[in-house]
Amino acid sequence: MDPMRGQGGIQMLLTAEQEAQQIVSAARNLKMTRLRQAKEEAEREIVQYRSYLEAEYQKNLSQNSGSSNSTVKKLDIETEIKIRDMKENFSKSSTDVVAMLTEYIIRV
Repeated sequence: MDPMRGQGGIQMLLTAEQEAQQIVSAARNLKMTRLRQAKEEAEREIVQYRSYLEAEYQKNLSQNSGSSNSTVKKLDIETEIKIRDMKENFSKSSTDVVAMLTEYIIRV
């Protein structure tokens, strides 16, 4: 074996190793760049989606507050009607109840 030839082979291996390291380093850098870009894009999408959900929530809230007020008014009216009916029933039956109680008291 020629010593010069062995030196050339080692030099070629070292050069090839350096090139491989550069390729791996470039691939890592590209990967990191792509990961950063994907993260930034995901954050933008999250902000967009969050603002969309907030807008939908505010829309539903405003729609429900209107219907909530009408529901409260409806319940107030129903409650007043029931109270009035109970008072009428009480006034109609109170004389009968008083008469019945006095009759039981007198019997004893």
